[in-house]
Amino acid sequence: MTTLGEARLRAELQKLKSEDRPRVIASIATAREHGDLKENAEYHAARDQQSFIEGRIQEIEGKLGGAQVIDVTTIENTGKVIFGTTVHLLNTDTDKQVVYQIVGEDEADIKDSKISVSSPIARALVGRRAGEVVAIRVPSGTVEYEIEKVEYI
Repeated sequence: MTTLGEARLRAELQKLKSEDRPRVIASIATAREHGDLKENAEYHAARDQQSFIEGRIQEIEGKLGGAQVIDVTTIENTGKVIFGTTVHLLNTDTDKQVVYQIVGEDEADIKDSKISVSSPIARALVGRRAGEVVAIRVPSGTVEYEIEKVEYI
């Protein structure tokens, strides 16, 4: 996981523990005051929300506990594509340029130009260097990209 990915997970965990959890506990207490719990939709909705929050807290804590955080800015830039690098690509057929950062699966967001290290594009790029042409199999066929630049930012 990248340092930014770790920071985002830690921020989400902090929010869940300090804001969301207490709010739901208060909602459950309020709903209990309304009487019969079997027919109290407010109570059941709050319990469902509490269950989701507790599950998400456990999931995040598990991910953070087992994560290896990589700060690519501390690694010497050899021009080689590795986890965490930002890669500038040129489609050799269309001359269209794209930029991707290779991140962990939880951080991947194509709208933000972040692709999972386990995606077909990232797997084809890892270990390659700037100037190389890489053929990547995509659902529509094979696309060739030239690696224009590799940034360790």
